[in-house]
Amino acid sequence: MAAPEPDRQLEVIEICAGAGGQTLGLERAGFRHRIAVELDESAANTLRRNLHEVLGYSQEEAADTVRVGDVADPNTWDPAEFKGKDIDLLAGGVPCPPFSIAGKQLGANDERDLFAWAVQLCGEIQPKALLLENVRGLSANRFTAYRQHVLDRLHEYGYIGDWKLLHANEFGVSQLRPRFVLVAIKREYAEYFHWPTPHEAEPPSVGELLEDLMGSNGWEEDQVAEWVKKANDIAPTIVGGSKKHGGADLGPTRAKRAWAALGVDAMGVANEPPEKGWRAPEGVPGPKLTTAMVARIQGWHDFEPAVDGGSTPEDDFGWRFHGRKTSVYRQIGNAFPPPVAKALGVAIRQAILQEAERKELVENTDRVLDPVYKLLRGVNRPLTVDQIIERLAKQGTLLGQSDVERHLTHLGHDFAVTMTTRPNGAVTYTLGEFKAFTGQDGHQRHELFTLHRGKIS
Repeated sequence: MAAPEPDRQLEVIEICAGAGGQTLGLERAGFRHRIAVELDESAANTLRRNLHEVLGYSQEEAADTVRVGDVADPNTWDPAEFKGKDIDLLAGGVPCPPFSIAGKQLGANDERDLFAWAVQLCGEIQPKALLLENVRGLSANRFTAYRQHVLDRLHEYGYIGDWKLLHANEFGVSQLRPRFVLVAIKREYAEYFHWPTPHEAEPPSVGELLEDLMGSNGWEEDQVAEWVKKANDIAPTIVGGSKKHGGADLGPTRAKRAWAALGVDAMGVANEPPEKGWRAPEGVPGPKLTTAMVARIQGWHDFEPAVDGGSTPEDDFGWRFHGRKTSVYRQIGNAFPPPVAKALGVAIRQAILQEAERKELVENTDRVLDPVYKLLRGVNRPLTVDQIIERLAKQGTLLGQSDVERHLTHLGHDFAVTMTTRPNGAVTYTLGEFKAFTGQDGHQRHELFTLHRGKIS
């Protein structure tokens, strides 16, 4: 295969695009969007507007690029339209609640789970690379078999895949925001892929980042300066992006305590910055943030290295959000920080263009994340717990009875596991189908999605 031309435009299809955090980052990394699909009308309006006003698409191009509706509904867009069309990247921030530690971690049984469907989509469209991001919860032991299944499926499709936990504050974002990222690349480009290197410089504190905004409505300079001194650390993770959570606030009790330590009232989001003469009421740690402040914390601004090696805030991107305050906050809270998306986009682009240093590709598709899953998937007959232990031991994996039983319990959440009792009382286990939605017409996801659509974001 001929090497790609370094100056050619790389094309991306983005699913679950939201208000454009990943969109912006990928565009700044050198990708152009073929389409971007989003369920929420307000977020889609935000995306459409900024494709035109910030990223230079014509109004007609922006309107044609953004598709609004259920990403898995063929009436929203037809993936078959892009088969064999030399798409460079399929990317998306599929819904987080199926894997969130704060939720029920229903995984494959959650109607919002689109991770497995996105992998299936990758197999159909065959882009050169796949980028999917989600919450840290997907990295938990609960989902080892789920992740194993994803890597195995990608291997069948001709990709080398890997997972990595990335922290937004390592890429210039003033926020503790861990994201679990899957990157899968076609074999001929995979040997050129390197995970992005974290920045050497620390991101600015919340006070340094927001000083100009906090003083923009008349709040006295000495009061702003005092607040900046207190807001001397990066922010906790911006949360509250789900429609199920009601109005905008900055998170659960633990997060609110962290915000209070920074001099921020996390019980809501303000319409305007503090005005002249504002003083915090008794028991209130400080002012509330505005959506513009939250967007900046989420990474919707430029940070360029200063001469002294630090960081200096430059102009905001000019990204304008569509909708009321709660909707805007939800769009921001659901976003992938643009600087992290850009770093990943640059790394993927360099791999596709074969510009990065070539490395010896270690075939990692045989790496075992869940040995019990791997064993049951590879046998043709039911096995007891003792038989599982014995076979794994022969392969060099030593697990006790409780370990195997825990693996089987986790497997039962995301896969059909058949239990059969033998005449001697021994229970055997057979691994069946993956329960996740991958596009099946009769899957329960369709009914549940329709029932709960008003609360899905």
